[in-house]
Amino acid sequence: MRFGVNIPNYGPTASPDTMLASVRHAEDLGLDVAMLSDHIAVTPDVAAQYPAPFYEPLTALAWLAGRTERIRLGTTVLIMPYRDPLLTARVTANLDRYSAGRLVLGVGIGWAEQEFAALKVDYAERGRITDEYLAALRTLWTEDIATFEGTHVSFRDVQTAPRPSQSPHPPIWIGGNSPAAIRRAVRHGDTWHPLGVTTAWLEKQGLPALRQAAEQAGRPTPTVALRTPLRITTTPATDADRLPGEGTIAQIEADLAALATLGIENILLDTRYGDAERLRPPTQDQADLESIAHLLPPHHP
Repeated sequence: MRFGVNIPNYGPTASPDTMLASVRHAEDLGLDVAMLSDHIAVTPDVAAQYPAPFYEPLTALAWLAGRTERIRLGTTVLIMPYRDPLLTARVTANLDRYSAGRLVLGVGIGWAEQEFAALKVDYAERGRITDEYLAALRTLWTEDIATFEGTHVSFRDVQTAPRPSQSPHPPIWIGGNSPAAIRRAVRHGDTWHPLGVTTAWLEKQGLPALRQAAEQAGRPTPTVALRTPLRITTTPATDADRLPGEGTIAQIEADLAALATLGIENILLDTRYGDAERLRPPTQDQADLESIAHLLPPHHP
């Protein structure tokens, strides 16, 4: 298993210095990937969960790429309908070059209706827009001169150089827990990236649905990268809906063993999952990671 961490790029405690310190701390611990969240317009529905200031993730990742050496850098998740795929392809291909092939592109369809309205993007069409933009993105990443005809985006004879360093392209993680997200992961992604689900749900519903969708599409089953809380308690958590990563160190150790048994290949730890954790200092995030570091085998590519 590979382990990573979600780095807060939003809220009163976020700054270039705190982000850099957190990413370097993760790199020093031997974690595989550090990922940032995405919003462009911090409308009231966004601010309720991701308060300003909000640092744009692709800009921040380019800056962090020049200040780190090994750790992969990514998004959890880039909201695909917000940016023209020509722009996304150009920026991410450049970013993969700047980072010497360390980019992981996690994407999702988005949820904040007010933000969609501010950006003048059709909220009701966001799933179809995402599917088409992902197809266009792959074309732009893998062809020297790209042409694409679609309902939401069309272009002809676009020169794409420089293409990404990674071949055939950076890994695409498809975020979301819904049946549509699972189908999208099979059609357009390399990895399915669910968020905040129980181990039992993964075993009994999520993973069987993923395998079934892959079989129906005649495609390989994507790998899985679970984003889950890291919330350490001094007494055992007894909630029936407890998520993996919540509870005592012993409970978390058992959670990771159970996820490994299910074949989960990537675990992204979210130290800010839930209202109570959103405004805490980054030093507490780092302390929690250190307290379970013995459970997270360092990754060395």
